[in-house]
This record gives sequence, structure tokens and C-alpha cells, in this order.
Amino acid sequence: MDEGRPIFVQIAEQIEGSIVDGSLLEGTQAPSTTELAAFHRINPATAAKGLNQLVADGVLRKRRGIGMFVTEGARAMLLDRRREQFVRQFVDPLVTEARKLGVGPAELTEMIQTSAAHG
Repeated sequence: MDEGRPIFVQIAEQIEGSIVDGSLLEGTQAPSTTELAAFHRINPATAAKGLNQLVADGVLRKRRGIGMFVTEGARAMLLDRRREQFVRQFVDPLVTEARKLGVGPAELTEMIQTSAAHG
């Protein structure tokens, strides 16, 4: 766990990551509050707060007496959200800097393709 950020946020991000990478499939049961609390050695209320955030976001749904399940369409929703964050965090600053340097779209595309080929 990262000391600089709330644990419940990290729990939610961990589950989101499992959905995005396909290790937690839509329609399947998410880890329980008890499992998360025991695994991370945290208070169950903290784990529940992370799960409840995902319910509020529409990523998980509660089934009374059974547990939390990944909603249909959760992966696509999370991928869309992450793409939007990627654009804001990386692409927009890249384009801004490229403009400052006089690098046009074609040249920038070529730079990215070259970098991707070598990376």
C-alpha cells in the first residue's frame, strides 16, 4: 500500500485494475470485505469503504447475503475512464510541449511510432 493515499482508494483501484486486466471478469464475485481486510491487514470498514465506492461508481453491485459482483459493462466503463485520464495526464501535456517546440502532428506521430518501435 502507498502511504501517501487513502487505503480505501487504493483498494478500489486494485479491484478496478483486476477488472481492466481481465483477472476479475464481469459477472463474477469480487473479493469480500473480510478477504480484503485480512489480506491487506486493514480495518474491515476501510475495505468496505473501497468496495462501496465501486458500488457508487457502478463498477460493482451488491447482492444481499451473497456479496459484491462485477457489473456488466464495468470493464468498458473503466477503460473509457482510464483513456480519458491518459489523455489529460499524458497526451494533452505532450501536445502542448510539441506546439511550443514547433513539432506538428505528423512529426509528433512519427516520433511516437519510432519510440514505440524501440520501446
